[in-house]
Amino acid sequence: MAETTLDRTADKNLTWNFTVNLIDIAFITLGISLVSRDTVLPVLVSTLTDSNLAIGLIAALYGLGIYLPQLFTANFTERLRYKKPFVMLVGSVGERLPYLLMGVAVWFFAVPAPQMALVLVLGCLAMSGLSAGAATPAWYDMIAKVIPVSRRGLWSGLGHGLGALMAIFGAFLVGRILDGYPYPANFTLLFVLAFGAVCLSFIGLALNREPPSEAVKAHVSTRSYFRQLPLLLRTRTNYRRFFISRTTVILGAMATSFFIIYGSQRFGLDGAAIGLMTATLVASQALMSLVWGVIGDRVGHKVVLTSAAFALSLAALNTLLAPTQGWLVLSFVLLGMYSSGDAVSGLNIILEFAAPEDRPTYIGLTNTLLAPTIVLAPILGGWIATVAGFPVLLVTAATIAATGALLLAFWVDEPRQK
Repeated sequence: MAETTLDRTADKNLTWNFTVNLIDIAFITLGISLVSRDTVLPVLVSTLTDSNLAIGLIAALYGLGIYLPQLFTANFTERLRYKKPFVMLVGSVGERLPYLLMGVAVWFFAVPAPQMALVLVLGCLAMSGLSAGAATPAWYDMIAKVIPVSRRGLWSGLGHGLGALMAIFGAFLVGRILDGYPYPANFTLLFVLAFGAVCLSFIGLALNREPPSEAVKAHVSTRSYFRQLPLLLRTRTNYRRFFISRTTVILGAMATSFFIIYGSQRFGLDGAAIGLMTATLVASQALMSLVWGVIGDRVGHKVVLTSAAFALSLAALNTLLAPTQGWLVLSFVLLGMYSSGDAVSGLNIILEFAAPEDRPTYIGLTNTLLAPTIVLAPILGGWIATVAGFPVLLVTAATIAATGALLLAFWVDEPRQK
């Protein structure tokens, strides 16, 4: 009943909070898309090194940063009556400034010292992910307080959808900039524009009107806190099954950073084509974010994650079998379906496994335990691509993703019904 009471307390600010959080999520989606980890960053890294493992590190380092620290900050954030100050502190310098620093690194070092540029870009990417991950339990607990469960899917879908719609224009801008400006000024400009967009998102975050938490846990030592976690996994059968299924799907995403690289090798993609693929990706995200949001609110987020996992499997197969460059567009449509479904429902479903006072722990536990898989998957993908070739990588990824989808569909119960 605590959540219902909290929803009523925040009701007078619901329209305001819904709007400012749309601004936050839309502009940060736009900023991230301008230097997409699925298209732009792999191409940049491929200009700095010929290592497939380095390309795999893009997703690995960012994923490690996003997921690993969450459990370590969850215990602290559960004791905060107000989450926004902590989120603002961590999300400003740590999460957003690295986009500008990556642009500076590319400008000064890409040509004279590409290895230095590579280290700095990957390091800044990891810093941004680490800061975002540290803030996530507190941020999503704040979202749970200011936006009721019946509106979260709509908010998440609209936010990611609006961001993706704006990013469609940004994607065509990516193509124009990559082809119209000399290297490395083209990539530097993209990073600067991305920095401007994520700074605008920060304004939306800062304007939240957050009510105090009704249930705040007493101080628990870090040692005692971590001792409680294995019991949670042992006693919550449905949650454990969900975690195993989601781990499998994430492992199936090992090839996503290589779609654009394999396509470039086969079809010789130029800057305009890369911009088209990015536009296709974000357009798919825009449309499907809205669809997934409605489905998540009305039916449940398990359906969204299951469907998205099947789309991921089909994306890998289509990349392998595409006879022409035009068919490669379908891969990024399907990838957009997967990534938008994951963005809309990946965190929302976790909230439905937990009591309000336990939400940061469930978010932190899930995402921290997923961190090894998120790091391993793209590195493993890079190793398979190097040793066995891209076709073997794509078949492997498609099989694992489909397995995860089947586990979600038939092994996990919808937590909202339970």
